[in-house]
Amino acid sequence: MKKNLKLGLFGFGCVGQGLYHVLHETHGIKAEIKKICVKNKLKSRPIDEHFFTYEKEEILNDPEIDIVVELIDDASAAFEIVKTALQHGKAVVTANKKMLAEHLEEIYNLQKKHGKPVLYEGAVCGSIPILRNLEEYYDNDLISSIEGIFNGSTNYILTKVFEEKKSYAEALRKAQELGFAESDPSLDVKGFDPKFKLVIAIAHTFGLFVQPEEVINIGIDRISDLDLKFAQENNYAIKLIARAFKSNGKVYGFVAPQFIDNTNPLATVRNEFNAVQVRGAFAETQLFIGKGAGSYPTGSAVLSDISALAYDYTYEYKKHHQDTDLVFSNDLLVEAFVSFDHLNQVSISDFDEFKSGYAAQGKQYMVGKISLQKLQSLSKLEGVGIILAPKAIVAESATAAVQLAVA
Repeated sequence: MKKNLKLGLFGFGCVGQGLYHVLHETHGIKAEIKKICVKNKLKSRPIDEHFFTYEKEEILNDPEIDIVVELIDDASAAFEIVKTALQHGKAVVTANKKMLAEHLEEIYNLQKKHGKPVLYEGAVCGSIPILRNLEEYYDNDLISSIEGIFNGSTNYILTKVFEEKKSYAEALRKAQELGFAESDPSLDVKGFDPKFKLVIAIAHTFGLFVQPEEVINIGIDRISDLDLKFAQENNYAIKLIARAFKSNGKVYGFVAPQFIDNTNPLATVRNEFNAVQVRGAFAETQLFIGKGAGSYPTGSAVLSDISALAYDYTYEYKKHHQDTDLVFSNDLLVEAFVSFDHLNQVSISDFDEFKSGYAAQGKQYMVGKISLQKLQSLSKLEGVGIILAPKAIVAESATAAVQLAVA
C-alpha cells in the first residue's frame, strides 16, 4: 500500500466538491489532492486558489501524481483525459457514465496495454457498491438478471409528482437545484443516464460489451396526470426501471417506466435513492438500496475507488472471460400501456397482441404486447407516452416467454 497518494482532479462541480469534503473528513486513507483542473477562471470556488490549474498537462505530466480523478461533464474530453493518463502510467478513477458506456471496451483494452487500472464505482448508482459486488461476490454465480432504479433524479421527480402532487416542472427544477439532475436534464428524464449505467453493469454482470445505441431507452417525460391517476387507483407506483437479463445465449437490456405493485420493495424506494436487484442461481435474489444522486454519495463512491487503488485493486472483468458466446438482442415482446394525443398516431396493428383500448380526457390508450423496436419508434412521436405493464410479459419468440415482473 502506498502511504500517501497524490491525486490530480479534473472538475470541481457537485461530485468533485463532495469528494473534497469526504476526503478531508475520513481518516481511513492517506491521500491528498495536489491539483484540480477546471475551465472557468472567473467562477468563485470554496477552497484556496492555489489548488487550481487551467492546463490539463499540469496534472497529466506531473510524475508525483499517482491517480487521475476525472469528474467532468464532457464525455469526449473525459475520454481523452482517461486515455492520456493511462498512457502516462497513472491509475484513473472516473464517474463519467456516458464516457464509460461509449468507450468501455476500448478502456478495457487500454488497461491491459498500459498495466494501469480504471475504477468507476461512482458511475453506476451512486453510493451502492454494485460493480465491486458483481466483480467479487458474484464472480462465480450464474446471474440471470440485474434490474432496478438506476437514476436518482427521475426517482426524485416521480416521488415529488406522485406523492406530493408537485408539477413535473417544479420537481425537475428542485432536482437540479439539489444537484441530483444532470446539467442536461434530458439525460435523466429521457432515460439516457440509466441506460449508460446499464451498459456498464452489463459488462460486469454478463461480460458483454454493448454500445449505448444498442440499448433501448424510454423516459418519464411523457407521463401524464391520467397515468398517475390510474396508478393510484390500482395501487401501483411508477418507476423508471433499467434491466438486463440472460436467456438462451442472449442478453436483453432496456430502460422504461413501469407500473409496479405497491407491495413491491421497489415501490418504497423514494426520492434520490437507487435500488439494484440481482438474481443469481446460488445467491438467489438480493436487493441493494442507497443514495444514487448528490454530492456526498457519489463522492464517497469515488473515494472508495481511490482507497481500493491504494491496495492495487483492479477490475478483472471475470464474466468477460467466463462466457464469451453471449450476444445482445432487442428481439422481445413486452406488455405496455401506450397513450397518445391524436388518432392514427398508434394503431392496433402496432401490437403483436392487442388487449384493450380506451379514451379519457382527450387522450387515447392502447394496451397489449408490442415489440421493443416498435415501442422505441412510437416513443419518438410527439405526445406518445409509454409505461410497461405491472407484470410485463416478455417473449423471445412465439413459444418462449418469461415473466418480467419486478419483484
